Amino acid sequence: MSNSNSRLFFLDAIRAWAILMMLQGHFIDGLLDNAFRDNSNMVFNIWKYFRGITAPVFFTVSGFIFTFLLIRSKQTGWANPRVKKGIKRGFELLVIAYLLRMNLFGLFKGEIYDSFYLVDVLHCIGLSLLFIIGFYILTFARQKWIFPTILVSTTLLLFIFEPIYKASSFDFLPQVFANYLTKANGSVFTIIPWLGYATIGSFMSVLFSKYQESKNLYNFIVPTYIATGLILMFLSSDFFLSVYDVTGIQLFKAINDNNYLFIRLGDVLIVFSIFIILRKVLMNATWLRIGQSTLSIYIIHFIILYGSFTGIGLYRFFHHSLNPYLVVPGAILFMIASTYLALKYEDHKAGLKANIRAILSSTRIYLEQFAIIAFEVLRTVTEKVLRVLGLIKN
Repeated sequence: MSNSNSRLFFLDAIRAWAILMMLQGHFIDGLLDNAFRDNSNMVFNIWKYFRGITAPVFFTVSGFIFTFLLIRSKQTGWANPRVKKGIKRGFELLVIAYLLRMNLFGLFKGEIYDSFYLVDVLHCIGLSLLFIIGFYILTFARQKWIFPTILVSTTLLLFIFEPIYKASSFDFLPQVFANYLTKANGSVFTIIPWLGYATIGSFMSVLFSKYQESKNLYNFIVPTYIATGLILMFLSSDFFLSVYDVTGIQLFKAINDNNYLFIRLGDVLIVFSIFIILRKVLMNATWLRIGQSTLSIYIIHFIILYGSFTGIGLYRFFHHSLNPYLVVPGAILFMIASTYLALKYEDHKAGLKANIRAILSSTRIYLEQFAIIAFEVLRTVTEKVLRVLGLIKN
């Protein structure tokens, strides 16, 4: 295995950690009784803080891995095979995201429920990949510094102006599009500001790729990530307040009042640093497979917890009704079950796809034969009717 490929192992380990954190986070948040959501409880506060790290890490590592594979190709622009694969992947994620929110019982009644149009993490990741491809296509023929500059600028603009666009309901847009920009209608995630984490991950990947052959790469990355992360976590709020004191611009005070984006970015950098430091002990094959199977795990967990297609899931029966003594072991079992089923699916995915293709092929052949027979029957009946009416002779 090449040296550059081996360097991606720590990213798979991060993805594995992030998806498992997402599973337990969704389970506990969805099923824990409101009576136990006590912000004065240290254990609950620690859980709540770490749950908040999951999505930023997931978006960042997604942007990192996608861009790493995109720019390492010797071909550029539309000739780069990763461009078409990325476009396909982006739209595939969007389709899957909408399918997971579809209710078949509603379709049978001729209804599409409003929840179908809500935007979640898969929608945003799929759209983020398309944005990154767009930036790449627009800049690949220009100087190399332009692409990473656009990426980091996108993050800064989305994070800095979040207090302004967050207040808008975007009601001038059709709701299906507005849901990508506002949570006013019930969307869980929105492309703004979450695209910012994908683009900063993409930016980090560009720098990583540029210096990946350096022997001292990790010795430089780890202290840089830790220092930057700590600054963002503990000093960024004071920085924006100082800028407000100097300029009087209300925007910077608003950032200070709810500075979760930059603080979470600091958390992301610390998480990256920890996994880089521990990369040599995170080479377990199953652990890495979990990181490479995040989409399957996400889909299965969504079906079990939220009842995709049928509306019958754990969320329907136990929504905000469990105490900690049930919800914690339940979350562990949920993580194990979702991961096990996903890995089993991955083991048999090729065979399942072949069987589906065979079924579709057989169905097509049967439909063609049925159409031929139906046409012949219709032609014979028509001729007999016309003869009876005397419109044609024997």
